[in-house]
Amino acid sequence: MNTRVLARAGRAEARRANGSVTEGAARAGLTARGVIYLLVGVLALQIAFGDGERQADRGGALAELADKPFGAVLLWALGIGLVGMALWRLSEALFGAAGKDGRKPKKRLLATARCAFYTFVAYSVLSFAASRNNSGGSSDQQSRDVTARLLEAPAGQWLVGAAGAAIVVVGVGMGVRAVLRKYHDKLKLGRMSPGIRRLVDVTGVGGGAARGLVFAVAGAFAVRAAVDAEPHRAKGLDDTLRTFADTPLGPWLLVCVAAGLVLFGVFSFAMARWRRV
Repeated sequence: MNTRVLARAGRAEARRANGSVTEGAARAGLTARGVIYLLVGVLALQIAFGDGERQADRGGALAELADKPFGAVLLWALGIGLVGMALWRLSEALFGAAGKDGRKPKKRLLATARCAFYTFVAYSVLSFAASRNNSGGSSDQQSRDVTARLLEAPAGQWLVGAAGAAIVVVGVGMGVRAVLRKYHDKLKLGRMSPGIRRLVDVTGVGGGAARGLVFAVAGAFAVRAAVDAEPHRAKGLDDTLRTFADTPLGPWLLVCVAAGLVLFGVFSFAMARWRRV
């Protein structure tokens, strides 16, 4: 009997330890995501006001961070944080996410896709930290290169069109969920003061809507590239953001979107603090 009790206690302790590691990885990853969005938003604001010299994408954000005091340390910390994000999503794919629906196949498939995405992002950040060379090129060039390769494949236009449409749907979904405040389901709202909850809602709604808009517009450009069979019509994050300044509203629309990305960065920090994992 004592042996069984000890065994159960050992398993419970192992689960608690594993939970602590997963939680730490998740919070580090959300913090790293916040840093990237914050920097991209600031770079986009600089472009809107006419003094932006860097690409408003992940590469530009990393270059900006590298120029800061202790830049190398910050880059490695960012990369390790993103590794944590990938491991957290892997854990969700294997064992299920927090919440009553966390073990459903749909949730696990989504977690798998997120794991793959953040694995790539973490690899690119760590590669940059090791070499200080953004050898992968800008997001714009990467988008054009990938689109060109896909268009050359059998049924390439359909593949690019489907991918672009999927990105549009994802972007619209992001925006709608943000406006409806669906993120409340993932937060420890009871531990927040009223002032903090208001701040989280401002950053969550504004930031999530801006992020969703950027994704949807980038997806629309991919669909156009597929229809016209012209890879150069596909746009990465930097070109997509610059497009907002070319509308009748001028640079002010870019200012609003860029400010929204800054808000999403702040929201990611709030998620790192109060998200249920």
